[in-house]
Amino acid sequence: MNHMPDWYSDSQTTDGANAVRVSDLTITAPNGRLLLDRADLELAPGRITAVVGPSGCGKTTLLRAVTGTLPPDTERTTGSVTVLGQDPLALPAPALRTLRRHHLAYVGQDPGPALNPRMTVRRLLAEIAVDKSPEAIRAQLTEVRLPTDDGLPDRRIGSLSGGQQRRVALARALARRPAVLLLDEPTAGLDPALRDEIADLLRHLAESHRIAIGLSCHDPDLVTRLADDVVDLTGPRPRGPARTAPAPREPATTRPDGSSTLTASGLHAVHLHRRRRVPVLHGIDLTLAAGSSLGVVGASGSGKTTLLRTLVGLHRATAGTVSLDGTRLAPTAHGRSRDQRRRLQLVPQDPLGTLNPSRTVGATLRRPLLLHRRAGRAELPDRVLELLDQVGLPAAFADRYPHELSGGQRQRVSIARALAADPDVLFCDEVTSALDADTAVTVMDLLTDLRARRGLSLVLVSHDLRLVADRTDTLVVMSEGHVVESGPTALLFTSPSHPVTTALATGIPLGG
Repeated sequence: MNHMPDWYSDSQTTDGANAVRVSDLTITAPNGRLLLDRADLELAPGRITAVVGPSGCGKTTLLRAVTGTLPPDTERTTGSVTVLGQDPLALPAPALRTLRRHHLAYVGQDPGPALNPRMTVRRLLAEIAVDKSPEAIRAQLTEVRLPTDDGLPDRRIGSLSGGQQRRVALARALARRPAVLLLDEPTAGLDPALRDEIADLLRHLAESHRIAIGLSCHDPDLVTRLADDVVDLTGPRPRGPARTAPAPREPATTRPDGSSTLTASGLHAVHLHRRRRVPVLHGIDLTLAAGSSLGVVGASGSGKTTLLRTLVGLHRATAGTVSLDGTRLAPTAHGRSRDQRRRLQLVPQDPLGTLNPSRTVGATLRRPLLLHRRAGRAELPDRVLELLDQVGLPAAFADRYPHELSGGQRQRVSIARALAADPDVLFCDEVTSALDADTAVTVMDLLTDLRARRGLSLVLVSHDLRLVADRTDTLVVMSEGHVVESGPTALLFTSPSHPVTTALATGIPLGG
C-alpha cells in the first residue's frame, strides 16, 4: 500500500521517547461542566495509540487539546500538554499555526464540512501539500485508496460519499508530511474492506515513517488489531442507570393492512461535474412494506446515500418514480406537501453539518414539532424532554449547542429531530458510525421499538453488517449505482449469489 516510499524526510521524524505527552489534563466548560477529567496520553514515534470510551467521555476534547484548538470559552483547569517540546495551549497564534502547518495534522470526526465545497479534490490537496506536483497528488490519493482515473480528482467534495470525503481529509492531512497525526473516529462510516485498508495505511505510516499516531475509536475489533497502546477515558465517572424510553406516541395516520409504505421504480440520478452529468443511480427498484425494515449495503461510493437523498426528495431523480401509499411523490421535497415531507424523515451521516450551530438542542427539536404541528406551544417543553429521553440524553442537553456535544451525542440529537416529526418512514444513513458499541445498541433498540409499536418503516444504510443482519428483514446490495442483489437478509448473508454480496458477507456472522 506504500505509494510514497520516500515521502517523508528525516527531518520530519521526531526524536525522543514521546512526540506528545498529556498529563492530568482537565478541561471545563464556562459553566464548570467537565469536558475532560484528568486525562493522560503519550504518543511515541512509530506507535499507534487508541483513545476509547463511551460517547461524551472527552475523546475529541483530548485530541483537540493536543492541537491547541479547544472549543470557545473552555478552560484548562489542571494538567499539561506538550507537543514536540511545545505547549499548544499556551503558544501564540503564529507559533501554533506553524506547529500545525508543518508538524501536526488533525482529521476530525465529520471532515466533510471542513473541506471547501468550491474546491476540487486536486486543489484541496495542492493547497497545503509540501509537494504540489501532479505526480505527488496522484500518489497521495492512491495511498488512501481513492481512484485517480475516473475524474474524482476534479470533483468537488459535495459529490463524494461520506467515506470518500473521509479519505480526502486523510490525504490532505498526510500531504503536510506531519510528525504527529491525530484522527477522530477515522474509520466511522467505512465498509469493512476499506476500514481494513485504512488500518493498514495507518500501520504503514507509523512503522515506515515513524509518525506518532493518536486516534479515537469506537470499534473494539479495530483497536485490538491496530493499537499499540490504549487510553481508556471511561475512568471512574458515574455513567448513570439505564433509562427506558417512554412509549412512543401513536402515529397521526393509519395505513391499511398489507399496504406498501414506499415504492421506487426505475430510479435514476446523476451528479453534475463541470456541467457533465455523471450517473450515480441506475434503474433502482425497491418496495418497503408498512412496518418493515430494509438494509442498504455496499462499498463506499456505491450510491447508498444518494439513494436515500433521492427517496426523501433532497436529490432530484432524472428518471423513475417514488410513491408513498400509492401516491406518486414529486421528485423534490420542495414540490411535496408538508405531510408528505413529514412522513419521510432522514437521519444523515453527518450530524454536525446539518445541525444549526446557532440553535440549542431544545430549539432544534422545537422547530419540527411546531412545523409539523406535532405539539402546541404549551406542550413543547415536555415533548422536547421526551425526545431527549428517547435517545438517551439528559434534560440538561436542551440548553447545549452542537459544538458542545460529542459526535455520538450529536447523532442522537439528529435522530431525535427526525422523530419529532412522527414519521412513517425513517431513513438512517450510518446512524451508529460515530457511536460506541453500547450506545449503538441502545439507539438500534430504540428504532426497533418504534418500528414495532407504531408500524414505523425503517431504511438502514450501514457498513456494520452485523447490525444489518440483526435489524433488517430485507436487504439491498449496491455496487456502482446498481442493485446487484436483493432479498431476505438472512438468505443473502447465508447464500449470496453475487460476488459483491459474498465479499460483504465473508467473515461476518449473522446475529439473528
